[in-house]
Amino acid sequence: MTPCRSEFVSLRERRHHIRIWGADDAPTLFFLHGWLDVAASFQFVVDALRGQWRVIAPDWRGFGLSQWNDGPYWFPDYLADLDALLAHYSPDQPACIAGHSMGGNVASLYAGIRPERVGRFANLEGFGLWVVAPDEAPARLGKWLQQVRDDEVAFRRYDTAASFAERLLRDNPRLTAERAAFLAEHSLRSVDGGVMFAADPRHRWTNPVLYRLEEAKACWRRVKAPTLWVGARDSFVMKGFADHQDDYRERLACYAQVREVLLDDCGHNVHHDQPALIAGLLTEFFGNR
Repeated sequence: MTPCRSEFVSLRERRHHIRIWGADDAPTLFFLHGWLDVAASFQFVVDALRGQWRVIAPDWRGFGLSQWNDGPYWFPDYLADLDALLAHYSPDQPACIAGHSMGGNVASLYAGIRPERVGRFANLEGFGLWVVAPDEAPARLGKWLQQVRDDEVAFRRYDTAASFAERLLRDNPRLTAERAAFLAEHSLRSVDGGVMFAADPRHRWTNPVLYRLEEAKACWRRVKAPTLWVGARDSFVMKGFADHQDDYRERLACYAQVREVLLDDCGHNVHHDQPALIAGLLTEFFGNR
């Protein structure tokens, strides 16, 4: 495996864990992980990248080894955390960013809010959320208030990392035993009586803020960076768009310079399922500058 090192930096009064592969003088790529994931899961893609790169991948606040909040998590904080991350590691150059799922959603908005700060952007299954009807707001807000009051949401406890790896293999038959073991090693924290996913359980609280697609589209239309849009035909994201092709095409059309790639034999976690294909796409895309 390509060796990496860890750094801890203070970004917006939170201690963030940053995983770095490659030499400091190599061209820099930023990899942004998704919800309930960690930066280490990009290891398989990094191993398959061609050429020399410095890959910088943070654990988002409340995930992995990064500091937790003292309360709820608000999506705009991730935008501000990304802004601070780029100011720290790439203050003078527009960044090349690959974001998966939540990381892709964060980066897609940021690339429109701060278009001068993003040189190229690869969106891996981060195509926005489903629209929730306004009349669902009272129930969602009520559920969130109860979760804040109870503060009892937790992740499942496993006896060993091996049992968590077995669960990953059951959930995703495309994973190899070696990859599952690696993900388990880097995705867990020790707790009394076993291990648990390394994330703040508050991430599982209901989001009280309804998703506003038109606001997201307004950001996407301001993206100037060439964009690589990578979907997986077997993912729940793409299957969700199966009966909503107009919605899908309208989202894709917001980007001024976009190339769409759809992968076969691949689920939502494209960097787990087809890391060599993803690495080839990213090498070509980010190397074409």
